[in-house]
Amino acid sequence: MTDNCLANDPLLAEELLERVLVGLGFNKRPELTLDGLRILYGSWCQKVPFDNVRKLIHLRAVHSGPLPGTTAADFLKGWLRFGAGGTCWAANGAFHALLVTLGFDALRGVGTMLVATDSPPNHGTVVVNFAADQYLVDCSMLHGEPLPLRKESETSITHPAWGLRCSLRDQRWHIRWRPLHRLDGFDCRLERFGASGDEFNESHARTRGWSPFNYEVTARTNRGGRVIGMSFGSEISIENDGSVRQQLISDAERKRVLIEEIGISEELVRHLPNDIPTPPPPGSKKAQFRDLLT
Repeated sequence: MTDNCLANDPLLAEELLERVLVGLGFNKRPELTLDGLRILYGSWCQKVPFDNVRKLIHLRAVHSGPLPGTTAADFLKGWLRFGAGGTCWAANGAFHALLVTLGFDALRGVGTMLVATDSPPNHGTVVVNFAADQYLVDCSMLHGEPLPLRKESETSITHPAWGLRCSLRDQRWHIRWRPLHRLDGFDCRLERFGASGDEFNESHARTRGWSPFNYEVTARTNRGGRVIGMSFGSEISIENDGSVRQQLISDAERKRVLIEEIGISEELVRHLPNDIPTPPPPGSKKAQFRDLLT
């Protein structure tokens, strides 16, 4: 384990590590270099979706145990069995565990998806250090290759489907990227690095009460040179020329897309509940207005 890894970070069991590497397309461990990280992260972005399928099933069944993916082992075993991933705290926590087990100098990070100017920190991410350089490898934005974080200049990933750009404003990095429900672009502000596993788990657990991923299916992955997925009732793809295809789909069609396009197993998807409209966050102006009308 590297010096920057927290002492209580559990490593993946050897048997699980080997299964995960095979699932990602490796017949040996990647080299602990920037090229090795690039190949590993690129494979993750093509094979491990950002999705809330297991979470929706868990919440709608009112299970009282930890959310799926709370531990890296649970996340990775779920992916190996079902082809499903998870949302930010779970996915980035699992990728961090994979990285540190392999020997990369990786840190968990905390960011804010800026849905409003006063949004609290609400996003987990991962950075990897190489000497004085840092590279973001985010398992929600799935930007295809490590993004350098540099104070002296803007950086970017220039791919037409999953490209993004990063700049330093007010002493914090801001990532401009394209969520499938905000294709005109959206900012994620990186707050700090070095979060503990307990902090990630606690942040994940707090999403049980309300989250934009608690009501409707969301999924995103890279396929070849495209981004494919669904969000808020629509199937969406960003093509390899940057153009967008989007259409509303039924619950039955969502299940088909998850199985046939995203690669999540029918065994899991058959338990997926139908979407229900996402309510506004508790305490928000929209929620207060809704309460006045009911």
